[in-house]
This record gives sequence, structure tokens and C-alpha cells, in this order.
Amino acid sequence: MHIHILGICGTFMGGIAAIAREAGHKVTGCDAGVYPPMSTQLEAQGIDLIEGYSPEQIRLNPDVFVVGNVVSRGNPLMEEILNRNLPYISGPQWLAENVLRDKWVLAVAGTHGKTTTSSMLAWILEDAGMKPGFLIGGIPQNFGISARLGSGSSFFVIEADEYDTAFFDKRSKFVHYRPRTAILNNLEFDHADIFSDLAAIEQQFHQFVRIIPSNGLIVANGCDESLQRVLAKGCWTPVEKVGIADGWQAAAVGDGGVTVSFGGESQGILHWELLGEHNRMNALAALAAARHAGVPARTGMAALAQFKNVKRRMEVRGVVNGITVYDDFAHHPTAIHTTLQGLRDKVNGARIIAVLEPRSNTMKMGTWKDSLAGSLATADQVFCYTANLGWNAAEALQSLGAKAASHDSLEQLIAAIAAAARSGDHVLIMSNGGFGGIHEKLLKALSATAAA
Repeated sequence: MHIHILGICGTFMGGIAAIAREAGHKVTGCDAGVYPPMSTQLEAQGIDLIEGYSPEQIRLNPDVFVVGNVVSRGNPLMEEILNRNLPYISGPQWLAENVLRDKWVLAVAGTHGKTTTSSMLAWILEDAGMKPGFLIGGIPQNFGISARLGSGSSFFVIEADEYDTAFFDKRSKFVHYRPRTAILNNLEFDHADIFSDLAAIEQQFHQFVRIIPSNGLIVANGCDESLQRVLAKGCWTPVEKVGIADGWQAAAVGDGGVTVSFGGESQGILHWELLGEHNRMNALAALAAARHAGVPARTGMAALAQFKNVKRRMEVRGVVNGITVYDDFAHHPTAIHTTLQGLRDKVNGARIIAVLEPRSNTMKMGTWKDSLAGSLATADQVFCYTANLGWNAAEALQSLGAKAASHDSLEQLIAAIAAAARSGDHVLIMSNGGFGGIHEKLLKALSATAAA
């Protein structure tokens, strides 16, 4: 089969491209602004990329056009496909019909922690010799790739996003995956560009729960009120809860250890390097899901002891003159708060400089502006990049006083951070995008400052 993917450079669609190529299909694709690293990864796999959405691409004559949710009406190639009545399908539906149909699907859903938990779960299964396929919205450092078919394996781990499927299918992506094992990490209001309120998202999660079979398993955060409302709407599947006394629990002990218990019975002690309560909850969910697939908890903990986390999750990008620069994907107030708290637990009284790019659609709309200052309060100094914002970041951060500053010029922002940082500081850069290459530019500026 020849598939031509519209929007191929997104993480999800690029993952589908890699899986389809591995499965033996001919794969081509297009996107606006074809750029590394996804472009180079795809080209290395023998996938031809086309810049832009020219209508002439129909001459490739693929068996089907696979349409990413970045594509909308008015897109010139999509209009030509519609006008000629050519076959097209969404990415999630293509994946469901061509890859997931005969798999034991383990799907990880929730507002926060999907990528990390999916990566943990895939690694536990891999370490247990089960060689799972996976499609994850980041690059687990234990694998070095975001997606693979998992030939010969019955298991497939997928990050199950609640964002809409395509312009012609407004259901959440995850309803296509039909998991046997499902993790519900947490649920908050997000994606204000497509959901009107929290209740609308809860309804999509309810639809997800409705398709999980009675011989499956739901692993749910027992402390999350929104998820309890979702399950109360109707649940036909056994549920194991994390974070509560009669479910899965974790408690930090000395030297970075974590005691794990299930149903009040000790499962052992996990020794690892990840920070924060949120990662302990992620680990519990991954252990519970892996146990459902046949991996004992102690075996899972041994695997997690070797887990190297995901790129862009508290990833150290460099240390210059005693100043440590981190890259993190946090872009929701809850994620910002938990990430900062995890770093605070690690560095204790050392200074933390938080650098934020409010880049997601929900952030740009100002949905979370009133919660932003509180989420950043743990930091000793805060810098906010304000280019292309539709609201006043300085006003939103006013309660932080003199420790907060806003800049709409990337060069000025980097100069201000470099001037403020001193040896022993931890600079945490948070964005769900590339942030203009700020990490390398800041490290270079810090080196220049040190040499002056």
C-alpha cells in the first residue's frame, strides 16, 4: 500500500509514517515547514517529504491519503482530494485498522504524564522480553525513537491523546484505539481551542471508557475527582486505582528509593533517579498496566531502575560555570508547578530560574493566565517570553513582584537570563515547542559571560 501523509512532521503523524514504513508500506508525506529533527528522521527511513500542500501531489496516486489534524478546510491539497473524491482517512483510524486490530493495546490517557508513563510502560515490557510496538509523543531515551511496529509482538503501547482526530472526525483520537489495558492518569481542563469546558472533556473520556472490554483493565488515578466522575457515568471494566490506600501506593524513602505497595502488600523498593510525586504516580500506573500484561511488579521495578526518562522531560542540556540548564515540556499550570516542585526537592535551597514560553493554544488564548503566577511561585526568579501572546503576561505575573520579568524579544530574554544567572543556579526552560533554539543560545551566552 502507498500512503501519503498530510502533516507528516508532527510527532504523531511522523510516528505513523515510521510504523507504516516498517510494516512494508510505501510512505510519502508533506507538511508546511519541513524541518529537523523529524524531517531528517523520516528521510533516513527512506520516506520522501514534500514541502507544502500543493494540489499537484495527487499525481503521486497513493492508495489513500492519511490526514493529520493540523489540516483543515481550505488546505489546497485537501480541497483537491475532496473535489476529486479521492480516498482519505485520519491517522488514528488508519493506525487502528492497519496496526492495532490484532494487538493487545495498552493506552495511556490523561492531561499530564502521558508521554512519560507510556515510555515507562513500553520500557517495562521491553525489559521483560516482550518487544512491544509503541507510538509515543516524545523520544524515550531507552529506545532513542518515538515509534516502532514491534513485529512479532502481541503488545502495543500508545499515548492516547484526547485532542480531536481530524477536521472530519471531531472525536478524541483515543476512541479509535480500542485498548485492552487503559491508564487514566489525571484529568483537567485543557485544549480550550476545541473543548468548551471540563465537562466536555469528561464526556470524551466517558466514551473512551465505554469501549474498554470487560476482560481488560482500567488503571485510574484514585485521587482525581474528574476521573471519578467519568467512571461514575458508567464502567464495565475492572479498575485498579493508584494513589489510594487499597490500591497502588508509593512513598519516597532515603537515597532516592520508593516503596511500592498494592492492596496493602509491599511489592518492593524502587531505586531510580526521577523526581517528584507526579513521576511516582506515573510509575505506579505503568507497573499496574504491565502487571495486567503479565509482568510482575518486582520485574517492572527492576526495569524502572534502568529507565532514562524522555527527552525534554527535565533533560539537562548543559552546565556552564556551575549553572545547570534544563529543558522541559511543561506548558500547563499543573505541570509547571509539579516540575518546579520536583526540581526544588532535588536542589533544596539552590536558586531556580524559571523560563516559560506560553506557547500552547490554550496558553495563547489566556485560559490559564490567572493560574500562572501561582504555578511559578516555587522559582526564585521568573522570565516569561511574551511574543505573539494575546494577553498581558506582566500583568498576570504581577503578584510575583520583582522576581518576574517579561520579554517579547528572544535576544533580550537570553541576555537578561545570562545576566541574572550565577554559579549554582538551575535554569529550567519550559515550552512545548522549540522556543527559538533558546537552550543552545543561552548556553553560548553563559559561556561568553563566564569568559568575559
